[in-house]
Amino acid sequence: MTKTTVYQNAPSRKEVAKQIGHKCLVSRRNFLVGTGATTVTIMVTLNAGTADAKQVPAQVTTYPRKLIGTLSELKQDKPLDFNYPDDGAHSECMVVKLGVQAGGGIGADKDVVAYNYACTHQGNSLSGSYKAETKSLGACALHLSTYDLTRHGILISGQAYQSLPQILLEVEGDNIYATGIFGLIFGRDDNLHS
Repeated sequence: MTKTTVYQNAPSRKEVAKQIGHKCLVSRRNFLVGTGATTVTIMVTLNAGTADAKQVPAQVTTYPRKLIGTLSELKQDKPLDFNYPDDGAHSECMVVKLGVQAGGGIGADKDVVAYNYACTHQGNSLSGSYKAETKSLGACALHLSTYDLTRHGILISGQAYQSLPQILLEVEGDNIYATGIFGLIFGRDDNLHS
């Protein structure tokens, strides 16, 4: 028997695909949902009711609420500097009206965002490196890391491996308040201690 006669009776891949309607038996979504549910079930089962689980208190970090400016004083693509959450090392930040909607943006057009100036690679200051045409911060003078301010400060290029820490903002009337930080400030193991 030759190789061709062995496979001659078996349906081809095209025939099998036609029989099942050209669909994969498990979709990517179903796979992710199934594995996620399994992981949660295992984690809850392993940790529920243990003595350790009862002894570990939840940690809640409370950031100071600080007035950093007003919506009416912001001019498009003109950053306004401030310090947050304290005046310690690497606390220099900027708030800017981008003119385009941004992740975490506030205001009527969701285009006002704030970020820490310290490059996440080696902590060099990015002050003065805002580029209006690309809505980015950088390139860092040390290793050319550049960050996209429309997408939560994600790295565009360079040596850094983390996004810029984004300052969480609230609006009350015309006032802009810094209320927290999404990400870790360079050189700190806790954003509230320099």
